[in-house]
Amino acid sequence: MPLAAPTLRALEALHLPVEEDAPLASRVYWRVGGPADGLVEANDLPALQGVVRAATETDCPLFVLGRGSNLLVSDAGVRGLVVVLGGALADTEDLGGDPPAIRAGAGLSLTVLLSRAQRAGWTGLECFAGIPGTVGGAVVMNAGSQLGETVQPLVDADVVLPDGSVRTLSKAVLRMSYRTTHLPEGAVVASARLQTSSADPDETFSRVRAFLARRKATQPLTLPSCGSTFRNPPGDHAGRLIEAAGLEGYRLGDAQVSEKHANFVVNHGAATAAQLRRVIEHVQDTVQARFGVRLQREVRYAGDWAGWAQQTTEVA
Repeated sequence: MPLAAPTLRALEALHLPVEEDAPLASRVYWRVGGPADGLVEANDLPALQGVVRAATETDCPLFVLGRGSNLLVSDAGVRGLVVVLGGALADTEDLGGDPPAIRAGAGLSLTVLLSRAQRAGWTGLECFAGIPGTVGGAVVMNAGSQLGETVQPLVDADVVLPDGSVRTLSKAVLRMSYRTTHLPEGAVVASARLQTSSADPDETFSRVRAFLARRKATQPLTLPSCGSTFRNPPGDHAGRLIEAAGLEGYRLGDAQVSEKHANFVVNHGAATAAQLRRVIEHVQDTVQARFGVRLQREVRYAGDWAGWAQQTTEVA
């Protein structure tokens, strides 16, 4: 669908080029999904403020896209405006101190952040190891692994509110818990202040390398996926429940529950978003019927999902 003319004019006034009918499949890890009505890149805080304010004032839906590592975009695409963060909003700044605090832009890849941390000898950020998303995404969902969660190094986050104003929110205000952060409605994370530690770099990054080696050996990293599809329920593991329900290898078209790690749903090359979602919901329904546990998704659905359930019913 074309982006509304008032939104286009507002963005033109900000001198921000807009890509209309912008393909998104290549921007998300599952490699599926339709186009966005419009896509714009914000490379600094004033630009992001302008984009958010323009979307609010023209009543245009706004969606922030990171690396798409935890996202299932519908085959129909995303209505409204998609914004990606680059430039200064995907960079780091050493704020000083002993050990130093780091300002990291929300668009910065966690893989890049950890690589810079290793070169600089910054420790305390190992919770981001193996997570393919961005700093902003990590803040939004309190991302983490066996090595920790975002809440641990986070000091505060700068967010842009719907009216374009900026607020700094401490992690106490954000009330972060397992895969959950309480942001104000419509807030967009612009950057995060992270506190490094005084731990020994050699010991820290040796532990990180061992952790990444274990992940590589046990996860289907050669096929498109969103990583862990479901949150672990209290006192249990989603992968164990899925495996116990006999769902390893369950397949619909090219969408499949991985035979290597049951909490991964993979794309063998030609899966549609509708097929991936149907596999996800079949897993939820089956596990609930067998064990009385409704698995909660880590992956987020984005875009126009009207009528998706009628798009495919066949099992390959």
